[in-house]
Amino acid sequence: MNNSKRILVTGSAGRVGRAAVAALVARGHTVIGFDVRPTPGVPAAQSIVGTLTDAAALRAAATGADCIIHLAATPDDATYPRAAPPNDTDNFLDGLVPNNVIGPYQIMEAARVLKTPRVILASTGQVVTGQLLEDNGPVPTDAPFRPRYLYACTKVFLEALGQVYAREHGIGVLMVRLGWCPRDLGQVAEIEAMELGQDVFLSPGDAGSFFTAAVEVPTLPPYAVVYAASNFTHRPRYDLAPSKALLGWEPRDKWPTGAKAF
Repeated sequence: MNNSKRILVTGSAGRVGRAAVAALVARGHTVIGFDVRPTPGVPAAQSIVGTLTDAAALRAAATGADCIIHLAATPDDATYPRAAPPNDTDNFLDGLVPNNVIGPYQIMEAARVLKTPRVILASTGQVVTGQLLEDNGPVPTDAPFRPRYLYACTKVFLEALGQVYAREHGIGVLMVRLGWCPRDLGQVAEIEAMELGQDVFLSPGDAGSFFTAAVEVPTLPPYAVVYAASNFTHRPRYDLAPSKALLGWEPRDKWPTGAKAF
């Protein structure tokens, strides 16, 4: 394509990260991968192995980027619901805070210092789980937060952080609440057993097309929140209209397309 961009993708070796990288590379963009593992699909020189708490490594990886797609995170609560004592431990301090609180701060600081014009931050539909369980129709992007548990609470922080940096530092921030792209066969089985899971499913193909649309759309509001999910199987759970209005993006897949394509 003529308007090739340089894109930093964190969490680039994960399930959604690999889909985003593959789609962006196919569109002719230069992708820098940043993950704790090597990133498939990019040259070795463009695959940075590092952690979100390493501010210097993040800033080096982000230098020259037209856009940052921040996907890296500790992906969920260690246990939910919590067990009874003495087995009622969580991963908040050792997993969620370093990657899901400090990590996003480092990303936004890198964007501020480097004057990166656009940052796409991956939130989750778990921030409105309470709304989903009431099932009063598609949840709008401005619905009040009703987070599922501690992981979702860190994503509420992420959304607030993005809003602050957009307002105070002039960074264009797109917040995407991702649907459920299963990471293993165990999660595929969970989705198979849940109507809700099938309705909030996000296929790798739809994830890839979403992120290319988010990178390539010429203009966006200073701060916006959208959902990304595949077509529902039973009934709509997320309001996808803002994704179409802002990005021109609509899903093409539905459960179980691509679910087992690891």
